[in-house]
Amino acid sequence: MKRPLLAMALAVATLAAPLAARAATTIDFFFPVPVQGTLAVEMQKLIGEFNTSHPDIHVTGVYTGSYDDTDLKTRAAIKAGHPPAVALMSANFIRNYAIMRAAMPLDRLISAEGTTDAAYMKRFFPALLPNAVIGGHVYAIPFQNSTPLLFYSVDAFRQAGLDPNKPPQTWAEWYADAKKLTVVKNGQTERWGMMMPETSDYLGWIMSGLVMANGGQWWNHEWGGEVYYNQPSTIGALTFLDDMIHKAHVMPASVTDANATTTAFFSGHAAMMILSTGALGFVRHGMKQPYRTAFLPGEIGHAAPIGGGSLLIPAGNSAARQQAAWTFIEWLTSPTVAGRWSRFTGYFAPNRAAYELPAMKAYLAQHPNATVAIRQLRYAVPWFDTYDVVGVRKALENEIQALIVGRETPAVAAERGQKAAEALLAPYVKETALQVP
Repeated sequence: MKRPLLAMALAVATLAAPLAARAATTIDFFFPVPVQGTLAVEMQKLIGEFNTSHPDIHVTGVYTGSYDDTDLKTRAAIKAGHPPAVALMSANFIRNYAIMRAAMPLDRLISAEGTTDAAYMKRFFPALLPNAVIGGHVYAIPFQNSTPLLFYSVDAFRQAGLDPNKPPQTWAEWYADAKKLTVVKNGQTERWGMMMPETSDYLGWIMSGLVMANGGQWWNHEWGGEVYYNQPSTIGALTFLDDMIHKAHVMPASVTDANATTTAFFSGHAAMMILSTGALGFVRHGMKQPYRTAFLPGEIGHAAPIGGGSLLIPAGNSAARQQAAWTFIEWLTSPTVAGRWSRFTGYFAPNRAAYELPAMKAYLAQHPNATVAIRQLRYAVPWFDTYDVVGVRKALENEIQALIVGRETPAVAAERGQKAAEALLAPYVKETALQVP
């Protein structure tokens, strides 16, 4: 009896060994949906395809809400000792993750590919690099990126006597066109000339673009401890917004979110709107009337803040999980997958090789609105990134929202935002100050 039992045990062990060797490395992936549409469903499809084609890795996708929600949940998971293996993080959060040592540099993984950081990152549009390469180290890989676009109704332009082939390029033209496009009957506004999302994150992103289009800076691009909220260029941008709302009455005097903005545009109750190019897929399916997209109008010149998300590997993962995460990141950012995601969402594909693929060329020929963000990259500027970036961003966003509803003036909003931001930046300013013995 002993010999058959021993033989059976050896046979089981022999079968189990290859199974153990083939056991998949299981990793989790935190991802947000920062724009409207069915992006979460499509992302889960991509994850399923990756798992099928990579039997040695199993990715579990975890939808984590907005970019801000994803940041909070990722940092909480790191603190609890259970970080996700990959997180799709707002590109302007990367600097703060580097400062806090909450994400690992990807240099070693890139080097293992037989290349240098500089050579590897050349595959992406140069405008994306300042929000991915921090202190000479690669901390994130661009995946879905955007610029704000001006969407406008062709029918509304024609009804107002405007040429839809000539969207506004300057603030003066924008202001004048918005007045012509606004329709008021019996004291009620039936069509707003302009609308945009004014809730947290979207508001700061758009306003940073307006400030830079006014010849200024929103923050110190080289250091995460300084903002310029109370400078003339910022006050000028806030004054322009204030005039659009409270002087020309071409925008609602209430804080409008993205859903209300797109609903008004789709129904003909808004003639123009600012929205991310990442929402192109959603607008394409929701807008039944002809529309077009254009550059964000400028005052001193054009400027387009980079937006969107990048893939990082949070600190605290094992070597096996890091390698599996890197394989997943490389797959997601490949030309084929990045191009497919771009066509579905409207985000432009960061990997420039995606635009050499026949499917992408055909898509752009069929949907010329999708080319605007790519052409606008010549005016692209890095996305606002500081220490405690969410709190510092909200310091001014809160004041701008007070301006929108008529409780503050541009100068007061700018000064109060500056003081609140400086209080939040103080620990980092102190930490990085030169200590002279």
